[in-house]
Amino acid sequence: MSDAGDTTTGQAVPKTEVHDPAAPEAYTAFMRTGWDDRPRETPRHAIAPWAAERRARLASLFPGERLVLPGGGFKVRAADTDYRFRSDTAHTYFSGNQTTDATLVIEPDGEAVLYARPRAGRDSDEFFRDRQYGALWAGRRPSLEELSASLGLTVRHVDELEGVLGAGTKTRVHRGVSAAVDRLLPEDETRDTELARVVSEMRLVKDEWELAELQAACDATTLGFEDSVQEWDRVLEHGERWLEGTFFRRARTMGNDLGYDSIVAGGSHATTLHWIDNTGPITPGELVLLDMGVEGHNLYTADVTRTLPVSGTFTQLQRDLYTLVYDAQTAAMAALAPGAPFLAGHDAAMEVLAHGLDDLGLLPVPVDEALSPDSKVYARWTLHGTSHMLGMDVHDCGRAAPESYREGTLAEGMVLTVEPGLYFQEDDLLVPEELRGIGIRIEDDVVVTADGIRNLSAALPRSADDVEEWMGRLRG
Repeated sequence: MSDAGDTTTGQAVPKTEVHDPAAPEAYTAFMRTGWDDRPRETPRHAIAPWAAERRARLASLFPGERLVLPGGGFKVRAADTDYRFRSDTAHTYFSGNQTTDATLVIEPDGEAVLYARPRAGRDSDEFFRDRQYGALWAGRRPSLEELSASLGLTVRHVDELEGVLGAGTKTRVHRGVSAAVDRLLPEDETRDTELARVVSEMRLVKDEWELAELQAACDATTLGFEDSVQEWDRVLEHGERWLEGTFFRRARTMGNDLGYDSIVAGGSHATTLHWIDNTGPITPGELVLLDMGVEGHNLYTADVTRTLPVSGTFTQLQRDLYTLVYDAQTAAMAALAPGAPFLAGHDAAMEVLAHGLDDLGLLPVPVDEALSPDSKVYARWTLHGTSHMLGMDVHDCGRAAPESYREGTLAEGMVLTVEPGLYFQEDDLLVPEELRGIGIRIEDDVVVTADGIRNLSAALPRSADDVEEWMGRLRG
């Protein structure tokens, strides 16, 4: 399993590059001595009991079978540089592990073993020569014992994995995460697809620990939005790039990373749903759409959108359109509760938006006909669904069966976004000229409760009046 290969001495060959200096024997021998290589005290991670319960549930759904969930490895960014590693969601959900090249195996009897790549000993060349795994290049990796103590799991060396998987046991693999693991076992598309569906559906309802992580991500995101407005003079000077950088600083300060590439869309860029170039100006008199989220240290992410008036106050036209979207979002939130269809929020929001578009004289047919599933012509200006599940992935639980997700009903503990929008393209000849190039979206993250929802991102203002007051206060 080792990507580095083995030498005749049994040591892994360090991953080096052609421009690295030579390592004479005198140097390597000297580097292998004189280090304090003691183990470190490792506290138990808070996720350990939650992950153990999840593994037990998963094993109970596939009795007598081996389940293999890889965590993934480095991905090349360019030449000899890799992207910062982010472990696979399912792997971390069931193990808590975030180190590279690890694989969780749940045996038929329910025993779970994490096969991991530990730190190299100081008596090896790897720790000071290997660019990908060496401590002096990439930081100190935990030992097998440290991982075990932290995660409450049996942990073995990743090189043992191939021999274990070769045994004749019915096995399902969470595929598409690690090409190396995928190659070890023949694919059984039906069985492996079922495993992917189940591990996705298990995340639909969040436990208490997950809800706390999501609230923390939303709280950090709120601070990131506040940071952005507090630097508004720099925003006006440098444009979308400054907003992107300001929010990223908060995400890295309080979390692991961004939950997704930030959308910073000034003016007509807001009509491009996934505008992530973030290269344009921020122009007074226009609107700017900010769709951003902090990913916490345990990989749970927020996903929040606000559309702000660049000048600090909305024009009357901007206010009217913004309020229409706000009313649609409010209607969607009111429709969400345990037992309600997942699409109830979307349907409520589209009802409001379609009537608003009809009031603007834009619909080519009566509003009831426009809302018909056989027509939906109103969607020219709304474009997307109102909600998606949220958790460790910004579009969480994406491999769940339709009947459990989009075509299913809501349950207490589900977390989803509520994000209606209106988008008038700058080249849309079917709308008045004064509407062209305006895009507005308002998005919040909500958890379904026993009697409705709780807005995890409620600390950020939503109404037009509150947005103006908030911007004015933060700008001083």
